[in-house]
Amino acid sequence: MGFTPVITQAWASIAWFVPLILLISLLKSRWAKGHIGEFMVRLFAHWQLDKQTYRRLHNVTLDTPDGTTQIDHVFLSPYGVFVLETKNMSGWIFGGEKQAQWTQKLYKRTFKFQNPLRQNYKHLKALEATLGVSPEHLHSVITFVGGSTFKTEVPTNVTQGIGFIRYIKSFQQPVFSEAEVEAMLHALQTGRRAPTLATHREHVQNLKRRSDLKAERQCPKCGNPLLIRTVKSGPRAGQQFWGCSGFPKCRTMQIL
Repeated sequence: MGFTPVITQAWASIAWFVPLILLISLLKSRWAKGHIGEFMVRLFAHWQLDKQTYRRLHNVTLDTPDGTTQIDHVFLSPYGVFVLETKNMSGWIFGGEKQAQWTQKLYKRTFKFQNPLRQNYKHLKALEATLGVSPEHLHSVITFVGGSTFKTEVPTNVTQGIGFIRYIKSFQQPVFSEAEVEAMLHALQTGRRAPTLATHREHVQNLKRRSDLKAERQCPKCGNPLLIRTVKSGPRAGQQFWGCSGFPKCRTMQIL
């Protein structure tokens, strides 16, 4: 008896296992976890937020002076504009409002990631420029999905699971008319980049370029070199940013 039939039979019995392993690996990837987390937020919002009261946009890419910024979710309402950043993470989460980096502890492994409040700050500034609204009507919201546990005290706008719904609904004082909400929705629909693969690839390249602290940068307003500076006082003390070398004549700043 030859080995070929035996090998064929053995392969047939385990062939289903190979795509299963590939699927599990894909679902555990950073890309898949991000998309799954954003999909979960969409479902929560669909079930819990009235569509006519809270107009929503997802995966919004806007142009910025140093490239692009990508926003997970935007909810436009008479009660304000809510800018939501999603984190699909498990394990223990350690972090403070003023810390540049937060920590995820998963079993015996430790990972560092950017403070999501600071990450979302750039999203708020991009929306402020695009919509022309007062910063006090723009609200940053962070939600963690995936079974993580906060091990340090976090601000009220950092939530878990469906908690972002309660935070958004806590705002009950109207600040925009229905016409103003519709105008903001139109401005974002026309001002955003098309949600295509090409847009995403360009955004990823912009992120890589901005993270390269050795790369030379020019001020988009006056053309002078941008320098890395550090906030010395106030609630953002210790945070680094790109500042124009022409200061104080030019006060251009870009978040790292």
